[in-house]
Amino acid sequence: MKAKRVFLIVLDSFGIGELPDAALFGDEGSNTLGSIVQSAQYDTPNMKKLGLFNIDGVSCGEREVFTLGSYGRMAEKSMGKDTTIGHWEIAGLISEKPFPTYPNGFPEEVLGEFRKRTGRNVLCNKPYSGTDVIRDYGKQHVETGDLIVYTSADSVFQIAAHEDIVPLETLYEYCTIAREILQGEHGVGRVIARPFVGEYPDFKRTAHRHDFSLIPPKMTMLDYLEQAGLDTIGVGKIYDIFAGKGIQKTQSIVSNEDGMNKTLQIMDEDFTGLCFVNLVDFDMIYGHRNDIDGYAKAATDFDKQLGMLIDKMKDDDILIITADHGCDPGTPSTDHSREYTPMLAYGKKIKENTSVGTKDTFADIGATILDIFDVQGDIGGKSFLKEILK
Repeated sequence: MKAKRVFLIVLDSFGIGELPDAALFGDEGSNTLGSIVQSAQYDTPNMKKLGLFNIDGVSCGEREVFTLGSYGRMAEKSMGKDTTIGHWEIAGLISEKPFPTYPNGFPEEVLGEFRKRTGRNVLCNKPYSGTDVIRDYGKQHVETGDLIVYTSADSVFQIAAHEDIVPLETLYEYCTIAREILQGEHGVGRVIARPFVGEYPDFKRTAHRHDFSLIPPKMTMLDYLEQAGLDTIGVGKIYDIFAGKGIQKTQSIVSNEDGMNKTLQIMDEDFTGLCFVNLVDFDMIYGHRNDIDGYAKAATDFDKQLGMLIDKMKDDDILIITADHGCDPGTPSTDHSREYTPMLAYGKKIKENTSVGTKDTFADIGATILDIFDVQGDIGGKSFLKEILK
């Protein structure tokens, strides 16, 4: 065992430039990092010191003369650019087929069964912005009790409902029903509960969102770590993304700041294994709303807490920072973007000033983490531990 604890932090949507096949996804020219560094709100000295601007292909920002850690660029091998596929690949599960999407809404065979099992009618059934959909359909929903069902460019079935009209537990029950229906041909990556509150026209989404993912079809890094008797802790959406599979303990969060605070608290605990963190605000609040300054400030705020995390690290801790896809707030699109992601590794046992170049799958991270703990596992990817370990 090369370390006692690994902290794997996913900055949700923190892409660093278009992948070679970006045009196939309508994402040619996307560069999330390139967009946000232009904002006066952007300042990430700690990520800079770890090597963010030294990564292959990153032409923005100022390179560090001598980085405190190892760094590299990760390419996505799976056929997709969403949260579930990205995280699954990080954990070693490469998806050869994309999840189904519904640019024209869901077919009657899906909605008919959903209406039958929930006893409620459906509004919208189109790709829609989450804030716009409650503005446009919220009043009708409150008046009728009909559920707002919508999707996006991603493989998602989203249900929005006012918390006073549909109690949270009931909304979650409806999502469970949808998850049971949406299998096989219609097996979307996620069913998402999108509760909101307020009075028309001032409806606001709440922090009670809940994701219902497909169960990973194969064992992931998390399963193998758990099988080996190691601790697996999820912070944020991790439990939802993996449908609880391979996660022994989970900590829900309401924001990036809360997620980092919870992670800092976990650092005070005595455990051996992996703490897997997702910080979703980058994507959900800023990327999808094309809020460059907001995204940049979120990166700055994270970097301040990153400094605190680095200061708390023990000699046998390893930190890995990465992302699951892009969501460039500087393009006309409000959807995820097909981009490379960063890999920043740090710890007393990690080499300084070391580039691992470009890796051809996110799964190399999962393979490396198994290697750190001397755990064998049948997952995609190749360990780069020898390249970064002192």
